Amino acid sequence: MRTLICCLLLAAPVAAQRDFLTQAEIERIRDAQEPNARLELYASFARERVDLVKNLLSKDKAGRSLAIHDALEDYAKILDAVDDTADDALAHKRDIKVGMNAVSNADQQALSALKKFKASQPKDLERYAFALDQAIESTSDSLENSLQDLGERALDIEARENREKKEAEAAMTPAERDEKKAGDQKAADAEKQQNKPPTLLRPGEKPQQQQ
Repeated sequence: MRTLICCLLLAAPVAAQRDFLTQAEIERIRDAQEPNARLELYASFARERVDLVKNLLSKDKAGRSLAIHDALEDYAKILDAVDDTADDALAHKRDIKVGMNAVSNADQQALSALKKFKASQPKDLERYAFALDQAIESTSDSLENSLQDLGERALDIEARENREKKEAEAAMTPAERDEKKAGDQKAADAEKQQNKPPTLLRPGEKPQQQQ
């Protein structure tokens, strides 16, 4: 019995780390390097999770409660990935209007469907009620974010990043600050060198020596 309990405890963290995307979806996200393409993919994955819940609710089968709970949790995590993708793109000054339009359309449809699921009061609702409430709340937040002016959102992200940077620097020791300063200078020098226009001069050779 003790051995069984130990095995279950060891397996618990692995189970908790269940991917919210399928392997095929992960590969598609990896292939989609452009943020608009990624946002459109995430929107389609979110829509599929809502459709899955709808399908599960239409059939009174054993084990459906857990399947619905997992689908709703995965759905909420997909919305988190949408926010992370959008924030990162805006922080790098990328235009994501196309992707956010896809997200807002998916959010509006999902919010209506999720509210209907709750209003229908399925007999096993208590087994996934919290996950459903979280999904509804996450969808409302995601919809609000997707409809926000992208310029304003970009400014909000920049202000937040600057605030977090200052807070992190304030918590550093003097040695850590010196190390960070040196690292920042090294990165700036590398970027400057990378952006330097190409030249046919040999190292140390001056323009007048080229003739």
